[in-house]
Amino acid sequence: MTDDAAIADLGDLLAPYAKRCDEFLDRWLIEPGVPENLATAMRYCVMNGGKRLRPGLVQMAGETGTREDPELTARAAVAVELVHCYSLVHDDLPAMDDDTLRRGRPTAHVQFGEAMAILSGDALLTRAFSVLTESQEARSVDLVLELTRAAGPSGMIAGQVADMKLCDVPEGLEGITYVHTRKTAALLRASAVMGGISGGLEDGDIEALGQYGHVLGLAFQLFDDVLDVTGDAGTLGKTPGKDAGTDKRTLVAQSGLDAARKLGEDLSAQAIAALDGFGGRAEKLVRLAALLTKRTH
Repeated sequence: MTDDAAIADLGDLLAPYAKRCDEFLDRWLIEPGVPENLATAMRYCVMNGGKRLRPGLVQMAGETGTREDPELTARAAVAVELVHCYSLVHDDLPAMDDDTLRRGRPTAHVQFGEAMAILSGDALLTRAFSVLTESQEARSVDLVLELTRAAGPSGMIAGQVADMKLCDVPEGLEGITYVHTRKTAALLRASAVMGGISGGLEDGDIEALGQYGHVLGLAFQLFDDVLDVTGDAGTLGKTPGKDAGTDKRTLVAQSGLDAARKLGEDLSAQAIAALDGFGGRAEKLVRLAALLTKRTH
């Protein structure tokens, strides 16, 4: 892994995990029989230089265990990233957030048309679960259950429904937390838990990892909202100012930048505290939460 002295930011910490994830994505993304045009769109949506935060979290959590199954960890990391990429493709659609830039490139519907974007997103979502089950390892059932809960109608999809104001959500911080818990934190929590499962951890440690991932997800979304206001397209790789333009529920809009940053820092500290029982085994996870507060993109 990366030498500690060379870890200056989140990208440095995640780089070796991203490289490993990309190698497995390249191996498992396209199964036999996929039409070439669809395969091209799927690769475009996935192999495009993302931070790979979620698969990095899976791998770091897996490393805290003493009974890790490396292939199962790799499959969990790939599955989580495929679900994340599917969600980005669908979030960017004209009927959703209607965005034209993602990871520094035209979004899928701009590049391939709306129908192919929808279908490539569907393909990434379903491929995620076949990647998990192809391992035929007993623990893959637990991984599938964890990922379906995070990505399903009470998780990410509920968060998107609430974010688009298609259901009733309380006003103020309670409503913002409802959205962030489901749309962002659910998959980060699942990433940490899935790493714990593939690492062979006991239930108590997996629960602690879940708490870490949940709080980390809330912090990540807060800093994402801050960057939407303070960042630029060249640095972010996506269109800034979208939240204000679409009247999204954010703590920045409600309480201002300073309050959002302060809460994000507090949440990062809470995430680190959730790992107290791990000692040195969780050093990379602690570093991840600390570097999150210094995000620039």
